[in-house]
Amino acid sequence: MSKKDLTAPQGIRSAPRTPEEWRVSDLLKQYGCGPIPFAGSENAFYERHLVFDRVIDPQVATARERFEAVANSIRDVLAQRWVLTRSTYNKANPKRVYYLSMEFLLGRSLINNITNLLLDPLVQQAVEQKGADWLKLVEEEPDAGLGNGGLGRLAACFLDSMATMQLPATGYGLRYEYGMFKQSIADGWQKENPDNWIRMGDPWEVVRPPEMVEVKMGCSLKLVGGSFQVLRGQPSTLMGIPFDRPIVGYGGKTINTLRLWAAASPDYFDFQEFGTGDFVGALGDTLGAESLTRVLYPDDSTAMGQGLRFVQEYFLVACSLADIVRRFRRFNQDWDQLPEKAAIQLNDTHPAMAVAELMRILLDDAHLGWEQAWDLTKKTLAYTNHTLLPEALEKWPVEMFEILAPRHLEIIYEINRRLLDEVRRRFPGDDGRATRVSLVEEAGQRKIRMANLAIVGSHSTNGVAAVHSKLLRTTTVRDLAEMYPERFNNKTNGVTPRRWLLQANPKLASAINDSIGERWITNLSELSKLKALATDGGFRDAFLASKREAKVRFANWLKSASGQAVDPDTIFDCQIKRIHEYKRQLLNALRIIVVYNRLRANPNMEIEPRTFFFAGKAAPAYHFAKLIIKFINNVAETIDQDPAVRGRIKVLFLPEYNVSLAERLIPASDVSNQISTAGYEASGTSNMKFMMNGALTVGTRDGATIEMADEAGEDNFFLCGLTVEQVENSRGWYDPHWHYDHEPETRAALDLIFSDYFNRNEPGIFTSLRDTLLTNGDHYMHLADLTSYCRAQEAIGALYANPREWARKAILNIASSGEFSSDRTIAEYAGEIWKAEPCPIP
Repeated sequence: MSKKDLTAPQGIRSAPRTPEEWRVSDLLKQYGCGPIPFAGSENAFYERHLVFDRVIDPQVATARERFEAVANSIRDVLAQRWVLTRSTYNKANPKRVYYLSMEFLLGRSLINNITNLLLDPLVQQAVEQKGADWLKLVEEEPDAGLGNGGLGRLAACFLDSMATMQLPATGYGLRYEYGMFKQSIADGWQKENPDNWIRMGDPWEVVRPPEMVEVKMGCSLKLVGGSFQVLRGQPSTLMGIPFDRPIVGYGGKTINTLRLWAAASPDYFDFQEFGTGDFVGALGDTLGAESLTRVLYPDDSTAMGQGLRFVQEYFLVACSLADIVRRFRRFNQDWDQLPEKAAIQLNDTHPAMAVAELMRILLDDAHLGWEQAWDLTKKTLAYTNHTLLPEALEKWPVEMFEILAPRHLEIIYEINRRLLDEVRRRFPGDDGRATRVSLVEEAGQRKIRMANLAIVGSHSTNGVAAVHSKLLRTTTVRDLAEMYPERFNNKTNGVTPRRWLLQANPKLASAINDSIGERWITNLSELSKLKALATDGGFRDAFLASKREAKVRFANWLKSASGQAVDPDTIFDCQIKRIHEYKRQLLNALRIIVVYNRLRANPNMEIEPRTFFFAGKAAPAYHFAKLIIKFINNVAETIDQDPAVRGRIKVLFLPEYNVSLAERLIPASDVSNQISTAGYEASGTSNMKFMMNGALTVGTRDGATIEMADEAGEDNFFLCGLTVEQVENSRGWYDPHWHYDHEPETRAALDLIFSDYFNRNEPGIFTSLRDTLLTNGDHYMHLADLTSYCRAQEAIGALYANPREWARKAILNIASSGEFSSDRTIAEYAGEIWKAEPCPIP
């Protein structure tokens, strides 16, 4: 049956509709598409976009042109619903949620939007009708380069959940033209290449020039000789141009907006300079302005990079709050209603300048008194802390505020004066407390502590896992938590099951649907019904078949994409996350060398064959993290070239880790490694995705892994290593040399590394590994946890030899993952922090 028949008026059909056709037809009515077919005729969405957008014969369209036509057709389908969502919010004037984040790691949008719009059968028929290579077409969409790691991916999951739960919400971020970087590997080293993800345009975004905002700065920016030059004392104005992207809730009822700001100059160019032949000089201001949002995460190892990052954060806050306040004033006249109509969530410290900016608006523009403005600011803002690492709690030099935002600095000083007065009144004589809670760090270069500002200027500060929230209160910002205990709370992270199970793992999702129905898609706690099926032979077989299919699918893709061959009958053992010492990819590599040494010593040793996967990016200026990547690649090459272990262990570092790669690898994974030093990982979200897809976890008692083990039962996890308390209590006396001297396998692994065994043609390049692990005290306690980690891996290897018991534990993990849906997390934010209610779209 053609797509034209499927969408034609009822009276001309010669055959009754199937239930699937009724559903698609009803959906098209819901989306207001009328009788226009999706594809199959010259007047259909798809064909018209090829002809009228690209001005080409559809028969000769390239894969990229076909992708754009499909994406634009999907946007046509959702457009009226998107408009209706906006107009419904305007009429109802509900309390709105505004989520400010420097990152939104969205991944690809085409399949996600098709899934959430429930248009799979419609698109499938269109693809079959056109004989299109669907996989090739999907590959034409780049991952949106709007984020780096867990922070941005969490924000994307939250947007999905807010739309699915029909919350009136808007995300605010920056429209980076270049992502962090494209990662390639050359001679084992990470190489950074430009990630111009938007080079060919983005069919999802809608630019809205009439809604641009002005951002005033205390200085001017000019591009001189390829570098930013800050002109002090020369106030200037930037324009924030909004680009909107649709965020489709599951079922297509609510379509919220992610608004991304691009920077522009108010004046295009200096005509006098242009007329005299200084073409670059004439465009200097414009290029300087536009460069502000060009790159995600400029290299902050330089003063110039730090300055650019600071301006980016200010720009995001200024644009977003101007837009929020403009919308509030359009429908409300009383400033006291602001906390009743707007809940602004700060995703980490990056948007913490919102405290000073909202105060500036209320004081200088609305002309409110200090007490009223401060009360409204605190009631409107809320802050999520994502890290316990001191270096990640942003502190900006006072000088940067003096140059860029002197009025904001005045406001921060006044907030701090009042804060310190309160400290002295409540804790007389406690000068140490005053020094610690102060918004201004006086030691050395004077800096503003952005985390302290966010806590003091908001009504809620939440951590993102139970252990993280506890450490935040009792250690990181203990003094502020003692002053304002009612503000601190926990909101354990979650991930969206739509992308990470329904979309990423269709075979497993289908098996679940056949067993317990589809309600789990929007209520993940329904998965608990699978506990009764953990010993059911039929469901166990279905799970094992889905895992096998995912592994074969990944192996085929990897072979096609990179030429690398992996055996799907081996254990797929994965650690995929940002490369950092505390995440301990180095510990994983040490464990692999222990196994390698065992096989060298005893070639007949019985083990389950394993393929070890690593993936993740190191920050360009983080040289030791880049050395870890080099080390892993050298270990992989050495093992690959050793015939004694061929077919038994294999190591791969997969370059250019992104959402799309994770969607392929996570469903195929058997083992998830979550081995951060206890007390360092705030929460983690990849751990939840692995659990949801039936991988078993080997991990430390850190972040949300603790809560995951509680849900599934520790007997279904493989926990290892020191606890948070043991790490803290051993700091004063821990000596890694003890493990080197007393643990033969630890010593053998390190001696092999130190002998240049893995770098015979590059002697000495791994000397700093010795310094880190032994000489400098092994700060992240790799050697303290190595033996325990190896034992846990031995136990999981032995279990793999028993498929029935392996499947039982894996199914119990899936059944226990309902608590880690981002829907649950957002329900807690909405009910306990935002006090926001759903606003259904008719």
